[in-house]
Amino acid sequence: MSDPRMDDISGRLLDAALNHVAFDGWSETTFRAAVADAGVDPVVARGLFPRGAVDLAMAFHRRGDAEMAAKLAEMDSEGMRYRDLVARAVRTRISLIEDREAVRRGTTLFALPIYAADGAKLIWGTADRIWEALGDTARDFNWYSKRASLSGVYSSTVLYWLGDDSDDNEATWAFLDRRIEDVMRIEKTKAKLRSNPLMKRVLAGPEKVLGKIRAPRSATQNDIPGGWTAPR
Repeated sequence: MSDPRMDDISGRLLDAALNHVAFDGWSETTFRAAVADAGVDPVVARGLFPRGAVDLAMAFHRRGDAEMAAKLAEMDSEGMRYRDLVARAVRTRISLIEDREAVRRGTTLFALPIYAADGAKLIWGTADRIWEALGDTARDFNWYSKRASLSGVYSSTVLYWLGDDSDDNEATWAFLDRRIEDVMRIEKTKAKLRSNPLMKRVLAGPEKVLGKIRAPRSATQNDIPGGWTAPR
C-alpha cells in the first residue's frame, strides 16, 4: 500500500519538474530544480526517484496511464466494436497529454540504449492498461500478442502525433485508424491460414507449443515472494 504522504511529495516533484523539462529535458538539472522548487529534502527526493529525472519521466508516463484508465471507466462502450474501442482508448491516452514537449523529451530519453528497456516497459504498460480497461480476459499466448500489437500501434501513433500540426490532430487519428486496420488485416490473414486444411496441419506444431504459454500472474494472484508481475 502506498503512503499518501510520499505520493503527495512525488506529485509535487513531478509537477515542479514539468516546468523545466521543456528547457533542460529529463535531466539531472531538471531534477535538482524540481527538488528546490518543491521544497523537498534532496535525500527524500532521491529515495523516491533514485535515478532522478529518468524515474520522474517514467512517473509522468504512468500518471497519464492512470488518467486514461479513469477516463475510460467513465465511458459507455455499449455496442462498440473492439477495433473502435481500442482506437478510442489510444486516442484518449494521447488527448489527455497536456505537455507535448515533455513527451518529446521523454521519447528522446528512452531512445538512448541505456534507457530503451525502460521505454519499452512503459509502452507495454500502456497497452496492458488499455486491454485491462477493455475487459480483456485472455490468459494464453493472445495476452502477449494483443499487447505487442497494441504497443506497436500506440508507439507509432505517438511519434506521428509529435510532428502533427493538423487541426484537432485529425492527421494523427487518421494515422491511428490505418495502423489498426493493418493489424486487422494480419488477424484476417491468420484466420484464413487456420481455415486452410494444409496450413492447419503445418501450424499444428507451433500452435501446440504456443498453447502452453500463459500470461504472468498478477500481484493479487501471486503469493510467492519475488514473483514476477505484469509490467506497469
